[in-house]
Amino acid sequence: MIRIGIVGGAGYTAGELCRLLLNHPEADIVFVHSESNAGNRLTDVHEGLYGETDLRFTSELPFDSVDVVFFCFGHGKSTQFLQEHYIPADVRIIDLAQDFRLAADDNDYVYGLPELNRSAIGGAIHVANPGCFATCIQLGLLPLAEAGLLDGDVSVNAITGSTGAGVKPSATTHFSWRTGNMSIYKPFAHQHVPEIMQSLHQLQPQWQGAIDFIPYRGDFPRGIFATEVVRCSAPIEEIEERFHEFYDEAPFTHYVERPIDMKQVVNTNKCLVHAERHGDKLLVTACIDNLLKGASGQAVQNMNLMFGLEETTGLRLKPVAF
Repeated sequence: MIRIGIVGGAGYTAGELCRLLLNHPEADIVFVHSESNAGNRLTDVHEGLYGETDLRFTSELPFDSVDVVFFCFGHGKSTQFLQEHYIPADVRIIDLAQDFRLAADDNDYVYGLPELNRSAIGGAIHVANPGCFATCIQLGLLPLAEAGLLDGDVSVNAITGSTGAGVKPSATTHFSWRTGNMSIYKPFAHQHVPEIMQSLHQLQPQWQGAIDFIPYRGDFPRGIFATEVVRCSAPIEEIEERFHEFYDEAPFTHYVERPIDMKQVVNTNKCLVHAERHGDKLLVTACIDNLLKGASGQAVQNMNLMFGLEETTGLRLKPVAF
């Protein structure tokens, strides 16, 4: 069994992570850390876990009793936490924040997108889990980059559910503002763009374009739907063949020949991708569940790879029926 610690255990991603790991045949949750909830049952916060566990949050950090620890912090807090706490060198870390996603000389974290870095993840001690928007957008573009087909700027529009903003309420997340509403935020300046660029340049170093990304807030709780417009002269038959080949061994990412919709992936670790030609432009659509393939599901997928398990272990989840 893989002994697991979870730090920052009160948020949405931690709740989903607990749900997955409690039903994972090779996982044993040793502790879930939360200073503000120490002593309370997990079900006091993550109420969907009633009947699944009697675990309680703890303020203790017994890192010498685990094989892997998941960081479910807000962005920027993982670096600070590591400066203040000692974690044994043989304990694997999977960070769900953005602190270590960009390559640097002092950064040994492998970027944890399995469809791009599967082999490296399998040998990693430290993994940086990708961002939710970044996962969805990259999976729509990586086969084109590998084939050298990106030409010029890429226009991206993507809409995300309210859980993407985290569990703490704010002016743009509470129900009365969000329901029946739609808005943009951080246009052309979203924090996930640099990691998208890094991955595209990994496959197509000579590409000199930009990602013109407009993110939208949706009035639904979970899911991401992205549209990507690329200037590309290759025949659609070639494009489809490239996507099928690139994802041939990817158990969760699937190219679909017909238009897709978000409900096909909600509550699963899947990404669906579709492409169609419009004149000299290629329209690519991609969708994921932001809390699963965009966060906790992908983190478990990375854990499976790091410990030599079948990549799909504990992640064969079913989509919403209606």
